[in-house]
Amino acid sequence: MTTPEDKLKPEEPAADGTMSLTAHLEELRSRIIKSLLSIVAGSGIAYFFLDEITNFLTAPVGKLYYMQPGEAFFTYLKIDIVAGFLIALPIIFFHVWKFFLPALTKSERAVLGLLVPASVILFFIGLAFSFFLILPIALKFFMGFSTENLQTMFSFQNYFDFVIMFLLPFGFVFELPLVVIVLAQLGFLTSEFLGKYRHLIFFLSFVIGAIITPPDVISQISLAIPIVLLYEVAYRIVKHVLKK
Repeated sequence: MTTPEDKLKPEEPAADGTMSLTAHLEELRSRIIKSLLSIVAGSGIAYFFLDEITNFLTAPVGKLYYMQPGEAFFTYLKIDIVAGFLIALPIIFFHVWKFFLPALTKSERAVLGLLVPASVILFFIGLAFSFFLILPIALKFFMGFSTENLQTMFSFQNYFDFVIMFLLPFGFVFELPLVVIVLAQLGFLTSEFLGKYRHLIFFLSFVIGAIITPPDVISQISLAIPIVLLYEVAYRIVKHVLKK
C-alpha cells in the first residue's frame, strides 16, 4: 500500500520539507538536465551574435592570430558555449536555488523570486568588474615584458582562455553574500561564527587573489578587496537583518 509520501513527485518535498535520498537524486538529475538544455538553447541564440561577442571580448588587444588549422573553429565554439551559459544563467540559478530551498519553510521559499535576480545581477557585476578593471591591468602587466626583439602576439585560443580565467572567478566570488545569507538562514552559519573568522577570511582573500590573478600586487588586491567587502556585507545582514 502506498503512502502519501510515495505519491509525491521527486521535486515535491513532504509537508515537513523533508525528501528521501532517491527523491533528492532524481530532482538533482532533472535540474542538471534542464540547466544543460538551457545552455544549449542559449548557445543557439548566441550563435547569431558570435561576431559581435568576439569583437567585444577581443577589443582590449585588437588583432589576434591562430596558429593551428582548427584553433579558430574550436575557440569560436568555446565562446558560443560560454555565451550560452551566460544567457541561460537566470534559468541555471533558478534550478540551483530551487534545489536547496525545499529545506526551508514554505514562507521562506518565497524568497526564490529575489534570489534568482540577485544572483544574476551579482554575477554580472563580478564579470563587469573583472573585464573593465582587472583584465586591463593584467594585460598591461604581461605586455610589459615586450622588448624590441620580443614582440607581443596573442593566440586567439590562449587569449580567450586567459579572459575566461579572469571573468568567471569574479562572477562566482560576487555570489558570496547570497551563499552566506542562505547558509545562515538554513542554520549552518551564525553571525558569531562569521565574526570570529573575519580575520581568516581577510587572509584567505589575498591568498585567493594571488592564485587566480596575475603575479602583481594590484590585481591581487583588486580581487581581495571585493571578497572582504562582500563578506562584511553578508556578515552585517546575517547579524542585523536575519538576527542569526
